[in-house]
Amino acid sequence: MAKITKVYARQVFDSRGNPTIESEVFLDDGNRAFAIVPSGASTGTHEAFELRDVENKKYLGKGVSQAVEKVNVEISKALVGVEAEDQKKVDQILIDLDGTKQKKRIGANATLSVSLATNKVSAISKKISLFKNLGKEKTLPYPLMNIINGGAHANNSLRIQEFMIRPDKATTFNEAINICFLVIKKLSLLINKKNLSNTVGDEGGFAPSLSNNEEAIELILDSIEKAGFKAGIDVSICLDIAANELFKDQKYSVHSSKYLSSEKTIEYYLNLIKKYPIKSIEDPFAEDDWKAWSLLTSHLNNEVQIVGDDLFVTNKDRLLIGIKSKAANTILIKPNQIGTLTETIEVINLAHKSGYKTIISHRSGDSEDTFIADLAVATSANQIKTGSLARSERVAKYNRLLRIEDELGKSAKMAKV
Repeated sequence: MAKITKVYARQVFDSRGNPTIESEVFLDDGNRAFAIVPSGASTGTHEAFELRDVENKKYLGKGVSQAVEKVNVEISKALVGVEAEDQKKVDQILIDLDGTKQKKRIGANATLSVSLATNKVSAISKKISLFKNLGKEKTLPYPLMNIINGGAHANNSLRIQEFMIRPDKATTFNEAINICFLVIKKLSLLINKKNLSNTVGDEGGFAPSLSNNEEAIELILDSIEKAGFKAGIDVSICLDIAANELFKDQKYSVHSSKYLSSEKTIEYYLNLIKKYPIKSIEDPFAEDDWKAWSLLTSHLNNEVQIVGDDLFVTNKDRLLIGIKSKAANTILIKPNQIGTLTETIEVINLAHKSGYKTIISHRSGDSEDTFIADLAVATSANQIKTGSLARSERVAKYNRLLRIEDELGKSAKMAKV
């Protein structure tokens, strides 16, 4: 088995032009591979710690030279001689080396870059595809495609952060992308017809200046219909509220700038779902408003996908709380929220075992790295969330999934939506 001879990190840049870390793992058989870690704009307080040079103004406090040094000095020394194939051992060394609950000493950005690069180089060494090295599953996820941006991801007046579509009628990933493509092109025409801006947000979705959430939904419905599909049957509407960003004094400003109680906000969601074919709502409440989460989940009785992102932060302990309190029915998986591949897969396995759906997700500050595409296939994730059909760092993940579908050939099949 090939062993690690060196780990080397460097500072690179993400899709927002901010510094991030890339780590490269070298093996004694001559193989090497790198991984780049993404970064979010709206983050949960329970996420693993991202180590940045806060006191260094060279990159306005966003540099990652400290994380790079941790990899090049501490982590590299600790991993020399370890077999790359032993992912659990590699990740346990990283966890023990940090020694804190949220990886505040070394940084989850440092640990994750090494963890992912190790799995990549292991696959290269064994001459197999990454998804085959990650797991035994071979299903393609449904894309949750962001087509209108709001909130922290765009410079407009929309309260909700992401308005997405999901091509539920697709029987192949290729068909899923085609459906989304057609809807997006119709949406682009409608935006131009209304003389609205067709610039895109951080995740590639359009960021037009619309007056309210309902106007954005109506625009998407019109696009679905004009593309020749039935909303709610062929194509569903999915929302990411990002309620942490709209929460103050135990109240929410989801519908407008006016703040409402949790109970009134639940009423708003129920009315929205009754009026429109909305099949998924992500982060409808703040990360610690467990009661509101449980109430909405109970009201909807699995008829709608209730997705926990900031609520769970890819953390097993928080997911266990959610399972016990019957909060949400789906978990968003972001490896950089927890800091190692092993911990990420443990959470995915727990979710599936407990009847929760899984959605593998990018971050708003992403890169050309396509690791999450292989992870989605290998773990039979129900869906993947990786932006729109715009911006190369988003499209790269879709292209990788198309290649995987080709590689699988006749054995390729879609996951359960």
